[in-house]
Amino acid sequence: MEISLRLKTLLNMVDNCQCMADIGTDHGYVPIYLVKNKICRRAIASDINKGPIKKAEFNIKLHKLEDKINCRLGRGLSTIIPGEAEEIVIAGMGGNLIRDIIEEDLEVFKSAKSLILQPMQHSQVLRKYIYNSGFKILDEELCIDENKFYEIIKVKYDEDIKYIDSIFYEVGEVLIKKKHSLVFKFLKNKIDNYNKIILNINKDTKLANKRKVNLLSKIEKLQELIECI
Repeated sequence: MEISLRLKTLLNMVDNCQCMADIGTDHGYVPIYLVKNKICRRAIASDINKGPIKKAEFNIKLHKLEDKINCRLGRGLSTIIPGEAEEIVIAGMGGNLIRDIIEEDLEVFKSAKSLILQPMQHSQVLRKYIYNSGFKILDEELCIDENKFYEIIKVKYDEDIKYIDSIFYEVGEVLIKKKHSLVFKFLKNKIDNYNKIILNINKDTKLANKRKVNLLSKIEKLQELIECI
């Protein structure tokens, strides 16, 4: 079973526990790895589609883990009873969808020790939701897999809302504080992408100009963060 660098980085953030749940399990690689390596005693492999569940069931049987990994068909966190899973992984989806999954079954999130989230895009939308909801970010990781950056965010339920500069929706404050080895490259990449977007804004409208100003402001703040690391 080959594990990508993206998944390896994510797996390293899962704490030892009695039971974990993998939401959007696909092939079931995450729960199989965690149970085989005795990081988690039991696991739940959950997916909204029948195809991935069948793949997961096949792989679980291949590794002879049917008695330790339970496959469930259903949407988001709805397949889990509150308090059933200590560690929950939601990976390989957009930030908007991950936000909606958490919001739809907040009681499950509240009862878990932590959630490890890996948005494929719109991570800033997810971070904004996390901060504005008062949830606590425990840790963040970065990796480059097949020339693409992946952000992994570990959170727990909290209600202590505090003000934070919106630039930390764009890049994890934890990554800056611990001076992650990839954060400089990550910030430069974001700046380059925003500069490209500005160059492609050809319309001279109020909305287009407002977008340019917003992007320029983000670039300035990202440059300031670079100077801090």
